[in-house]
Amino acid sequence: MKQNFTLSFFIALVSIANSFVGNAQIKKEHLKLGFTYGTGSQNKYPFDLKTYTHDVTFYKARINYTLKQKQKWAFEINLEPGYNIAEHQLLNEHFIKPTDGDDYLEKRALYTQKRIIKEYVLNCGFIARYCIYKNISAYAIGSLGPMIADKPTERLAKGFAFSDMFGLGLSYHINKIQFDFRYSARHTSNLEMKQPNNGHNTINMEFGMLYQL
Repeated sequence: MKQNFTLSFFIALVSIANSFVGNAQIKKEHLKLGFTYGTGSQNKYPFDLKTYTHDVTFYKARINYTLKQKQKWAFEINLEPGYNIAEHQLLNEHFIKPTDGDDYLEKRALYTQKRIIKEYVLNCGFIARYCIYKNISAYAIGSLGPMIADKPTERLAKGFAFSDMFGLGLSYHINKIQFDFRYSARHTSNLEMKQPNNGHNTINMEFGMLYQL
């Protein structure tokens, strides 16, 4: 079910982007560059599973391009290459069962420790933005991209995976500077290419700044 959603989400994003890009002429003044800092945690509603903790700090570059603007609406493509630092700990050792392998006791001993995981991510997203009042706008964003994690957890294998995100944001514009706040939900999984693939979920708050060229 999760892998079907991820594939459908990716296909939808590519289709939307192609439909706009195919009819758009690239313009420098539609391009914005910036950065984002944020934090996220699994231990927030509606996730908050008692079996593990997973806290993430995000550092992202942002490349944003306005595809189309009409009256109060704007539609944008958003690229976010990022470096994430996650702190993970298994709280319920019985999540790892004897059927998980002859080394299940070693896995319990490893995963019940607090461990730092580094993630390298490239998210590609689509933004629908609405101007509320003068220099204030609100938006919704959906994005998806490849991710590489340098360590496994009891819920996700080491290496290649996907990072899916949906968020709502608020922006304030001053001349060519845009200040940005975003509240989002994120899911990571690997489409069953490796096991385990229960994945991680976090609720995130992010702050960013962009400069219009």
